[in-house]
Amino acid sequence: MDVRLKAGFALTGSFCTFDNVIPIMKQLVENGYDITPIFSEFAYETDTRFGKAADFAESLKQITGNTVIHTITQAEPIGPYDLFDVLVIAPCTGNTLGKLNCGITDTSVTMAAKAHLRNEKPLLIAVSTNDALGASSKNIGGLLTCRNVYFVPMKQDSPDSKPRSVVADFSKIPEAIALALQGKQLQPVYL
Repeated sequence: MDVRLKAGFALTGSFCTFDNVIPIMKQLVENGYDITPIFSEFAYETDTRFGKAADFAESLKQITGNTVIHTITQAEPIGPYDLFDVLVIAPCTGNTLGKLNCGITDTSVTMAAKAHLRNEKPLLIAVSTNDALGASSKNIGGLLTCRNVYFVPMKQDSPDSKPRSVVADFSKIPEAIALALQGKQLQPVYL
């Protein structure tokens, strides 16, 4: 019988952090996790100066051995089929934070979160947004109060040049997963 932890791992459009997040996903796979990668439609289709979308998708397929979920239709069965023990959104943009906080389900990632949360299992969010201490702060605050929603520790990444920008400490994802599975929040904010 397969007793590996099943995790969804969703990436949204903070492309500059993909190179920091993908090694964490690889580490989780090496530690025995069964990871299913999920991309927002925007992340799945957009080539940027940080890399080609198709290359990222293929890399995650190779690392995890699983097909990438990238549409609302593909994400919807996550709930009814109880596919994951935990769902991680890393990086989670300000746009996705706002949609999650307001219950908007119009992307593959927000559908994955909604479908997963119906099973009363943990959703772990790793913030990466330039307006976390601005417009997105109310959404972070709202989500901090939601049952089964947890955050990876986060801090300002460049206080002088981007005073409202916050990025999660992606290296803390494994520890944050372990605690979220116990119903505990790892200290969410670094000072």
